[in-house]
Amino acid sequence: MSIPGPGGQGLQLTPFRGLRYVAERVGSLAAVTSPPYDVVVRPEGLRQLETADPYNIVRLILPQADSPEARPRQAAETLRRWQADGVLAPDPEPALYVYEQRDGATLQRGLIGALRLSPREEGIVLPHEEVMPHVVEDRADLMRATAAHLEPLLLAYRGNGNGNSNGASGNGAAGPGTGGAARVIESAIRREPLLSTTTQDGVDHHLWRVTDPADLVAVSADLRHHQALIADGHHRWATYLRLREERREPGPWDFGLVLLVDTARYPLRVRAIHRLLRRLSPDDALTAASHAFRVRTIDGPLPRALETLAEAARAEPGAPNAFLLAGDGRFHLLDRPDPELLARTVPEGRPETWRTLDATVLHHVLLDHLWHVPDTPEHIGYIHDPAAAVEQAERLGGTAVLMHAVGEDIVHELARQGIAMPHKSTSFGPKPATGLVLRSLTLG
Repeated sequence: MSIPGPGGQGLQLTPFRGLRYVAERVGSLAAVTSPPYDVVVRPEGLRQLETADPYNIVRLILPQADSPEARPRQAAETLRRWQADGVLAPDPEPALYVYEQRDGATLQRGLIGALRLSPREEGIVLPHEEVMPHVVEDRADLMRATAAHLEPLLLAYRGNGNGNSNGASGNGAAGPGTGGAARVIESAIRREPLLSTTTQDGVDHHLWRVTDPADLVAVSADLRHHQALIADGHHRWATYLRLREERREPGPWDFGLVLLVDTARYPLRVRAIHRLLRRLSPDDALTAASHAFRVRTIDGPLPRALETLAEAARAEPGAPNAFLLAGDGRFHLLDRPDPELLARTVPEGRPETWRTLDATVLHHVLLDHLWHVPDTPEHIGYIHDPAAAVEQAERLGGTAVLMHAVGEDIVHELARQGIAMPHKSTSFGPKPATGLVLRSLTLG
């Protein structure tokens, strides 16, 4: 994606003074990190993180208090106290940060910085999903209270790399013809990391600081020719834009904390986000769905059932929609939706690619028309881990709707057209660990 914005500015990634944990003040860097706020499985995963270390970042991104109004105030007080006690401290000068994640054969590297905010119309940062207003409001309350960006968004762009997925050409150097950002990254990783840690999931994380003026100029000159896709963090991006509009004077709120990854060198994974229907029993869900879908009980365990779902989604191009339902101790495959019902219930005026998305059919046909389930937190939970979705459905007597991942090419195609997919349609990764570097807006 190499379409510059107005005036040829494109992506503008600027250095900032990172706010980071002081290693000597915490049990371990791994113990204070967390997945992004919307990936934390609640309540079990939240409790596990809170007990991992008294300074775990989850106490800032998902503060627990007696009322919703008290939560952001509690996070702000916790952040203030941790800084006063020397648990968190700012770096001495503004920097960009090279961030590396390594998980077995999977390697990802990118740049963390403060990105100039731009609306969709400028064509610089392209969202691909709709957002839920209550989530934006929740994140806005938190950012206002803390005056901080606590976790970076994941943005994908296609640089001029050699396309080698291990990010190396022989000796680990950027290949000929690669952009300035790639050269800066490959130069940085030859130095001793600023920090290194291995999180509980076995992923190795490394961070380097980039402060050399020539390197910063090289990154800036390279990125201004590119646009980026929001891979993960649509609600936080929408929150950045909302809070910027609340302020009339230029300042730190004009920029947002992001991780930029060149997917020509480090392709991202695309996975599905599953639904937990808290108040709809599997029996009721299956009975209503049987009027418009083929319904079959299939064999487990979960990995085998998910493979059957993937096979069903690939089987018939003319009727690709398929869903896996669980919650009663079994797995049920829904596929072959009634074409007439699709024509009546899926909104017109959108590209056929959008109209046939699983998420589109789920929300407009199943949730709205057949199941009458409102899209509110009391009724629907969005869970990244399919096993967690099934476990919670069985415990609550609800229904887990497991989804098949949408192709990355479809995401890019719709984003370039300015067409938003239904919210929580995709899960790009690997996602950056939360807690390795924060951005305080009082530091600039």
